[in-house]
Amino acid sequence: MQEFLVEIVTTVPDGTPPSEVDARRAAEALRAKELSSAGRLVRLWRPVGELRSIGVWCADDEADLHANVLDTLPLRPWMSVAVTPLGSHPNDPGQW
Repeated sequence: MQEFLVEIVTTVPDGTPPSEVDARRAAEALRAKELSSAGRLVRLWRPVGELRSIGVWCADDEADLHANVLDTLPLRPWMSVAVTPLGSHPNDPGQW
């Protein structure tokens, strides 16, 4: 599997009922746990003071990442994503 750096900004559309937002957020948390257990979501961070997420995700390729991982997120219709494929670095301490 290949690793990808994924930056996500979620924008709730104006007029969305709070009950729908709450339901989607709860479903999102459950789906994130499922994807983590499956080895697809490796790490997830929120930069301090920002409303975006940065994560390391795994997939066979970028098409798999979108179709079988990111597009399965309940909040996906409200997300903008930036995907960067990651490769190994010769000075990565995790490689030593």
